[in-house]
Amino acid sequence: MDTSTPPARTVDVVSDVVCPWCYIGKRQLEHAIARLPEDERPLVRWHPFQLNPDLPHEGVDRRSYLEAKFGGAERAAQIYERVRAAGRSAGLELAIDRIERQPNTLDAHRLVAWAQADATRDAAALVESLFRAYFVEGRGIGERAELARIAGEAGYDAQAARELLESDTGMAEIEAMDRHAREMGITGVPFFVFDGKVGVSGAAGADTLLDAMAQARERA
Repeated sequence: MDTSTPPARTVDVVSDVVCPWCYIGKRQLEHAIARLPEDERPLVRWHPFQLNPDLPHEGVDRRSYLEAKFGGAERAAQIYERVRAAGRSAGLELAIDRIERQPNTLDAHRLVAWAQADATRDAAALVESLFRAYFVEGRGIGERAELARIAGEAGYDAQAARELLESDTGMAEIEAMDRHAREMGITGVPFFVFDGKVGVSGAAGADTLLDAMAQARERA
């Protein structure tokens, strides 16, 4: 990174809370930002992308999902061993075997959007709590009561979160944002956009993300 060029002012992250690479990418972004002076750290904004938008609201059995997706349990185990190794390199211990259901993530994305709408709060704590609940604790983040508990643990009003989730607030907006991401050509996540100018696809390392931040400011 060219240290003479200030970093990007904003980072837009398109992700899904059931994507392990998104969790790894989040941690790499945090490593990158931690290397910047506090007064140069960008605003991070989260945008929805559903890896499995057609899943039923109640989700599906995780084992059956993986076998259908990867063509068998053995192939799924091989792939996720690589994911766990990448997680460890980023400082994460992913307990993927604890996951029992593959959830529909529309409600989780609604919750993040609700948290992010409050300009006085940083939604990163809630995003982190959702990733941790799913990939470390094996919790059912497709269940509204569980989502409300996670919001409470992240410092939000759990009752207000539950009321939001029991309504249809934000459903159409999240679905529209998901469609917009696909129309922009995003087919996989995480996807990072720096100052609306430079995009990085995948769970890139901190050095790559810092370089992208500098490139975005150079184009400003």
